[in-house]
Amino acid sequence: MKRYVAIWFRHLTTDQLILLRPELADVPFVLASPERGRMVVRAASIAAKTSGIDKGMVVADARAVLPGLQIIDDDAELAGKLLYNLAEWALRYTPIAAMDLPDGLLLDASGCCHLWGGEVAYLKDIVTRLRGFGYDVRAAMADTIGAAWAASRYALTDTIISPGDQVNAMQVFPPAALRIEAVILEKMQKLGFYQIKGFIHIPRSVLRRRFGQSLLDRLGQALGYVHENLEPIQPLQPYQERLPSLEPILTATGIELALKRLLEQLCTRLAKEGKGLRQASLKCYRVDGEMRQIEIGTSSPSCSTHHLFRLFELKIATIEPALGIELFLLEAPVVEDMTEQQETIWNIAGQNKWAAIAELLDRLAGRAGTDIIHRYLPSEHYWPERSIAEASSLREEPAIPWRTNRPRPIHLLRNPERVEVTVPMPDYPPMLFRYKGQIHKVRKADGPERIEQEWWISEGLLRDYYILEDETGARFWIFRLGHYNEESNPEWFVHGFFA
Repeated sequence: MKRYVAIWFRHLTTDQLILLRPELADVPFVLASPERGRMVVRAASIAAKTSGIDKGMVVADARAVLPGLQIIDDDAELAGKLLYNLAEWALRYTPIAAMDLPDGLLLDASGCCHLWGGEVAYLKDIVTRLRGFGYDVRAAMADTIGAAWAASRYALTDTIISPGDQVNAMQVFPPAALRIEAVILEKMQKLGFYQIKGFIHIPRSVLRRRFGQSLLDRLGQALGYVHENLEPIQPLQPYQERLPSLEPILTATGIELALKRLLEQLCTRLAKEGKGLRQASLKCYRVDGEMRQIEIGTSSPSCSTHHLFRLFELKIATIEPALGIELFLLEAPVVEDMTEQQETIWNIAGQNKWAAIAELLDRLAGRAGTDIIHRYLPSEHYWPERSIAEASSLREEPAIPWRTNRPRPIHLLRNPERVEVTVPMPDYPPMLFRYKGQIHKVRKADGPERIEQEWWISEGLLRDYYILEDETGARFWIFRLGHYNEESNPEWFVHGFFA
């Protein structure tokens, strides 16, 4: 059963301004911006509203009502930024949080309330914390987004509409609680429809003829006849486990225990579905509203709790619990199918020769970063830079065999580096060359091997490659770009190093 929470920030922007400038707490002020040559009030503080000033008024009229009114320039994007930050904060209560511009949040609370001890405790915790931050909020919970939205705006207190009771609950609200357009509202008021119960039982065909399909859509969304989607600020991760803490966690031991429990839950689910984890992140939501995150990656799909915990364990010390962590969230954004052969990769029986290698690679990457380990496979190109491709996992097999008919360096530079050479005759290998300030006298040379551009990919000059050995025995893979002729003097580059 779906349950939604709507949160209404009654004075979102002015509350935020008071948080930044506490001296405004008791001062009547408004946020205003120009419109058609006049300054118009966009938001009014509680003190200003007490004097009868509200948004939509012209500033000149507001000043006539309250001469001491303080006018502050309005930022049109401020509400969106605030709501996004608040929605991120609300992710500790639900995996699906959405902005409801211009002054609300919507949460999908389905399956979340029991973690806080029930719907009452869940809603109370959200409201208490937001009010503690300094926001004047009202919240409601219901089976539908529309009913929760209506109750948060038009009920006098924080409200929980019992499952399946939205029809009764909506009847006492005014038509505006359906989020309908002002033109339709005006028509309804002229006809004397001041509450939803006045028209909720009128045949749909009559309502459609009088007020249009949009009224029926909004009514259906509130009562649960028409589905309404949320647009979450972050896409929902299909593989996610949450663990709230009864008391804030302050120690590394507490974090480890929470992590182990989450890994066991996640790995059990992955194993049942025949999948393995490739990337995972542990998000730690702190009491002070901040969030800390650590991430891991594996070279092969894994659902081994022991192995994954050891990868996370290397980074637990980087988590700052501050005043305490109240919620742990383990997400696996990248998972892959596991074959029966791969499931045995973590078998300590030792029958799989790749097990030790995979664990070693994962731990090295966990300690020093994923950039230190690369695996390459042959690619169907002759041009050296394109002749290899980086593999994404240990299980990836080469599409073609490695070419062995031509010698290739064990270290190929990503970008060729220019060198200065002395060449006795065109098309001959250099006698000596200068590389990074050091002169190398060539003792032996082999080549050239001509490699043409792959014209269907890019255009450019050909390369003549030579294998050169200097007087110390070091061997280089050097090429000349283009030909010697009367109009050009080709450049030389070093592109690799042999053993």
